[in-house]
Amino acid sequence: MINDKVLSIILGGGQGSRLYPLTEKRSKPAVPIAGKYRLVDIPISNCINSEIKRMYVLTQFNSASLNRHIKNTYHFSFFSHAFVDVLAAEQTIKSDKWFQGTADAVRQSMHHFLQHEFEYALILSGDQLYQMDYNEMIDAHINSKADISVATYPVNAKDATSFGILKTDEDNRITSFIEKPSSDLLGDWKSDVSDEMKSQGREWLGSTGIYIFNRELLIQLMDDESTVDFGKEIIPQNIDKYKTMSYPFEGYWTDIGNIDSFFEANLGLTDSIPEFNLFDSKQRVYTNARILPTSKLSGTTLDRAVIAEGCIVSAAKIEKSVIGIRSRIGKDSTIINTYMMGSDDYESLESINKNHTEILMGIGERCYIKNTIIDKNVRIGDDVRINGGNHLEDAETENYVIKDGIVVIRKGAVIPKGFVL
Repeated sequence: MINDKVLSIILGGGQGSRLYPLTEKRSKPAVPIAGKYRLVDIPISNCINSEIKRMYVLTQFNSASLNRHIKNTYHFSFFSHAFVDVLAAEQTIKSDKWFQGTADAVRQSMHHFLQHEFEYALILSGDQLYQMDYNEMIDAHINSKADISVATYPVNAKDATSFGILKTDEDNRITSFIEKPSSDLLGDWKSDVSDEMKSQGREWLGSTGIYIFNRELLIQLMDDESTVDFGKEIIPQNIDKYKTMSYPFEGYWTDIGNIDSFFEANLGLTDSIPEFNLFDSKQRVYTNARILPTSKLSGTTLDRAVIAEGCIVSAAKIEKSVIGIRSRIGKDSTIINTYMMGSDDYESLESINKNHTEILMGIGERCYIKNTIIDKNVRIGDDVRINGGNHLEDAETENYVIKDGIVVIRKGAVIPKGFVL
């Protein structure tokens, strides 16, 4: 099987400052998504669905929760060679520095990869939301006799300035590449895309950061320590030297790069027919198999709501919101356009009485929460009103951060009774 010749390398990214404060206490791949998953579950699940079962996840910031999640989640047969291992930046005889970029992360970890037999390295990002059969990309790479393949995605003019943009010939061979071009340069970089993409104004081919390298070429390229990033250096510098092919992908794909895109991706799951399909039995998303009870709802009106397991909900109304595992919402509360990540544990009655806890885990009674991300283990008292939106200026406090009108309640924050924002 060709899958046995592939090693998957999932890049966990840097400090994740654009997703702050969600990345304040965890690495970017460990950020909870869709109420019960972690971002890293997406590329790992795509690999498993593609029968690629040898995976490394590279990270260097706040990797403890990521390590714990992967250790608790991905168990394979003792009789298989399958694994998912986390590699954090480490000091070695050859290097005492942290990862300087995507290529440098791979370079510093090469001694781990080379312990395995593989012909193709599949390099993925740990902070994207999409479903892809990597076998199709691998087959295209082999059939075209490519040295490097880059998965590409049609983007519009607004988004093109944030991507590496490329052009191809009639055989899909990449002929030119520019990293994050200014808007005045875009006119020369349009590509021939499908009629559907043209109708949406998506006429620029953006690099998704999904790559395939032939093993020997990757080893050779990693010898040049002056290159630290795939998108900025490795790809542009080598398209004329080696056969570099584009693999066009027109399914759903989004880069979870900032709070706004993260928020929209989660709320998009509440649509009647969401673009990211969690109900596809052939492209399942795997995660920690928690043993949780069913959710219990009392007197709640639901409209486009996604409710995870183990929730106790007595809210008056939940509209266009994602409610994560073990969430508790009190009576007469209204939740609109909100992603509530839930809690790591339940509070027992004994614990509440012992600690004289006045504000319980979750959302209290008679609250109004809108346009908000509520991180894990948050306590919101009764009669709290949080109305996010563009009328709010960016701000940062001990308990919350406001970015582009979205209120992000920090992990473990306690919001006092009667608080108004």
